[in-house]
Amino acid sequence: MKKHVLKDWLVAVRPWSFPASAMPVAVTLAYLYWMQQDVNWTNGVWALLNIIVFHAAGNTWSDYFDYKHHVDREDTHGVRTLTGGLFRPQEIFRLSLSLLVVALIAGVGLMLRTGLPLLYIGIGGAACTLLYPALKYRALGDVVIFVAYALLPMLGTAYVATGTMDWSTMWAGVPVGLITVAILHANNTRDIETDVRADIRTLAMTVGARTSMLVYYLEVLLPFVWIIGCAATGVFPWWSLLVLPALIPAVGNVRLMASYSMCGMEGISRLDELTAKLQLLFSLLFALSFVLARVFS
Repeated sequence: MKKHVLKDWLVAVRPWSFPASAMPVAVTLAYLYWMQQDVNWTNGVWALLNIIVFHAAGNTWSDYFDYKHHVDREDTHGVRTLTGGLFRPQEIFRLSLSLLVVALIAGVGLMLRTGLPLLYIGIGGAACTLLYPALKYRALGDVVIFVAYALLPMLGTAYVATGTMDWSTMWAGVPVGLITVAILHANNTRDIETDVRADIRTLAMTVGARTSMLVYYLEVLLPFVWIIGCAATGVFPWWSLLVLPALIPAVGNVRLMASYSMCGMEGISRLDELTAKLQLLFSLLFALSFVLARVFS
């Protein structure tokens, strides 16, 4: 049996994708702080760490089933933990289950500190993780990602941090969630040609390459329009316009996606990773804007 070093395990869980799960929690905590809520920061940090573990479990779970269903092969892009022979399928499967167990135990501990409603959010998150491969193969992966990495974590964070389900967090959830979905959509658009032979159907395959490109444009540009509109109507503070510098890499990503029609999958091979980096910058600026708005109010 091959002995793995720490770097191997880090590659397996795809840490570059963690902004997709961590940033919704960070933005929610900053939003609640701006709203002058009485925030339990211990519970908030606990939720942040726990969702990252859930995310790692989801990544490895998806990789395992993509490999078993021949979605990922030697000539496909992305992490090559299985297709490149770095890990055996059983190792990734056990890693995924272990991470899921850790996340569930930590979730139960957080529920005992807060209340029963967190159980329902946790069940929803676990269901999204376990059912994601099957739903992804039926063009529902984008919906699952929005629910798992925008709706549920933001509501859950609001609950553990304040004791209430604050649906107003969804004003911030829409722009953050759209960019998160764009990470998946970039991946699926790149893989349209190779996914066809695996006999699955993603949203990108369903709408076709040209429309898929337009969908990506909307997913990374609409969040900026949303925030400008919310700032203009008083939903967000004017400080939220601090996210606008992130428009520079967003436009760069749009241009890269536009090259897909000419360069094919090779031209956007790293677009999912670049979109995750956009998510990190966008969300950090978004969270910072709420903190500054509270400090200077």
